[in-house]
Amino acid sequence: MNLKSSFKQKIAVLIVAGTMAVGVVQPAHAIFGVGDIVLDPSNLAQNIMTAARALEQINNQIRQIQNEAQMLTNQAKNLTGLNFSALNELRSALSATNQLIQQAQGLAFNVSQMETEFARLYPDAYTASASGSQMATDARTRWHNSLEALRTATKVQSQAVQNFASDEQTLTDLVNNSQSAVGALQATQATNQLLALQARQAIQAQQLQITQDRATALEQARQVAVQERAREVRRRFQGGGTPYTPYTVNYYGN
Repeated sequence: MNLKSSFKQKIAVLIVAGTMAVGVVQPAHAIFGVGDIVLDPSNLAQNIMTAARALEQINNQIRQIQNEAQMLTNQAKNLTGLNFSALNELRSALSATNQLIQQAQGLAFNVSQMETEFARLYPDAYTASASGSQMATDARTRWHNSLEALRTATKVQSQAVQNFASDEQTLTDLVNNSQSAVGALQATQATNQLLALQARQAIQAQQLQITQDRATALEQARQVAVQERAREVRRRFQGGGTPYTPYTVNYYGN
């Protein structure tokens, strides 16, 4: 490039700068030329506006992509599962109490078997064919059933007390996981496990109530059976003959 051409370009730049400075008073169709360079101010302004709009669109697209990326990140957090489960602890505690009930001695918990044994040991009335030794044996069995029912109830109570410590630790872990949840799924899973803990405690309370009520019912039935046995023993003692009738005896012949 020679000095003449360089000088022409500098002149053109100065003209453009001056034109932009006073562009408000120049005609929209004005065209400046210096040598081989031709400048249309209106076209330049239009190109600048087009470039600005294109840049704004690019910025909008960038913001949209950023929002979508954030949305995907949030969705990933919401779909993240809780890396903690208290199911084994809950099932273990419930199973321990259930085993105590299944191992209970005395009157069976099976409905059909219980009805047969109850009808035999707690009769509405003793027949004449029932021997005295059989009634004594039944009385002993009834006492044993009441004792075993009370023993089962106290075992279930003891197991419930032992479960308090594990329940406290499980509750602490679940609350901590719920508070530190990174998404909706983790929070929901932690809440579900908290509800499971509450359900397990409700079942345990029901089991405890069943054993206590059973002990009470068997003792009441035993007392009723004692009264029936006493009535039958008294009846047999009196026999079927003429009962004794008291009368006055005069020892002095008066």
